[in-house]
Amino acid sequence: MEEDKIKLPWRRLDNTANIFPVIANENMSQVFRISVTLKEPVQPEFLQQALEDILPHIQNFRVKLRRGLFWYYLEENTKIPQIQHENTYPCKYIDPHANRKFLFRVTYYERRINLEVFHALTDGLGAVNFLRSLTEQYLHLSKGKTQPWEPEDEKPSVQQFSVEDSYLKNYREMHHRSYSSNPAYRLYGDYLPLGSGQVLHGYVRVSELKPICHKKDVSITKYLVTALIWSIWQEYLEGKSCGRAVVLNLPINLRAFFGSETMSNFFAVTMIGYLFHDPKMDFDTLLRKVSRQMDRKIDKDRLEENISYNVSNEKKWYLRIIPLVIKRIGLGLVFRLKDRAYTMTLSNIGPIKMEPEYADDIERFHLMIGVSRRQPMKCAVCAYGDEMVITFTSVFADSRLQKRFFRKLKEDGVSVRLEGNELCAARKRDMYPRVRKILILRKGGEAKARRVVKQVGNTSGQAARGVVDCLAGRRSWKEELNRRFHV
Repeated sequence: MEEDKIKLPWRRLDNTANIFPVIANENMSQVFRISVTLKEPVQPEFLQQALEDILPHIQNFRVKLRRGLFWYYLEENTKIPQIQHENTYPCKYIDPHANRKFLFRVTYYERRINLEVFHALTDGLGAVNFLRSLTEQYLHLSKGKTQPWEPEDEKPSVQQFSVEDSYLKNYREMHHRSYSSNPAYRLYGDYLPLGSGQVLHGYVRVSELKPICHKKDVSITKYLVTALIWSIWQEYLEGKSCGRAVVLNLPINLRAFFGSETMSNFFAVTMIGYLFHDPKMDFDTLLRKVSRQMDRKIDKDRLEENISYNVSNEKKWYLRIIPLVIKRIGLGLVFRLKDRAYTMTLSNIGPIKMEPEYADDIERFHLMIGVSRRQPMKCAVCAYGDEMVITFTSVFADSRLQKRFFRKLKEDGVSVRLEGNELCAARKRDMYPRVRKILILRKGGEAKARRVVKQVGNTSGQAARGVVDCLAGRRSWKEELNRRFHV
């Protein structure tokens, strides 16, 4: 048995993935979700069988995380993952020692299938390919088709499930720029209890958004980036000048630039932002400035510099021989410096396509990214057919930035429909399971979120007074834990 364990295949984490096991924990999950909503309720037995059918063919997901002397690495996982009924908030931490040691989880709720992935495993496009394959096989089984699933069939949509490290493959030794660590403007607000989070989806029509972007001579992504920067400036800074720039962290898919089909991570991040000085600046002026900035930064040569910078650090021999326990400290400090350089993240993975034969069975896709108190709000965008879904995840009790953003879209002539979980500002809030039912109010979602904040307490001063009361015997530890964490 021991010899079999030693012989199991292993491989290194890709260049970007090295940071995620170091910084991930219960409070910063580094998990994202891609989900598909069907037109019929999910049948769990077929979903479980579909997962078991496709997993042997997708090497990148059939792994567990191991800790080495110098780096984390991936080793083959021969266990069978189990699907789960969704019963908590999205994008929760995936403990590498639980969940049968898989770095992903598949859950379902009513008509929706969710794939949640630890970012060390893959990025958004890799997860989309996995979910597409899972959905195809599930639909086959639910319709009584029992043919084996093979990735090498003749369908043009099927990707080769490569696990190459495309960062190393496309590395060129060259002069490179380092990342900026200048502090950016940070969002603030009342925090929800640890472990909870607000989810708000905005549904817009691509056919309505495209003409507006065409009229302004920009892409949809440029328009959305500018609208979000504009909304932060208007809502948080009240349209006034500020000493720190509003900066968005924008992940860029590198596969299209370098011809890769890897299922491992292969993306770069670029910082797009603006330092506001003129209170009279209008939206169109900001749009032109952001558009030029994106044209300059999202360029193959600049992206190669990005790859060069990241991989060159990994190749330095004196860094490679440092034990992992020390690397964890250093990488944690580097992450904190980079983390303060942007205000929030916006990720647009673009349109998701399925074969025409599945069009009558699929309603839409959603993408969302996990948040934490260090990264309190993120925005994710995807599209299916003519519908685009813009999803905000947040640990704040209020929804003022989200409402300001969607109000900007409405002002420009784009109709928006809102939907989310019980903590959000939308009227429709039944698409997710309700968590901690004892706290549910018959009021708006935002009112409930604010009530939860008041019950929990959110300042360090309140927490300190609670500890002093416990030590002095004026309050029991059980009461304090129940008040703050609902345990």
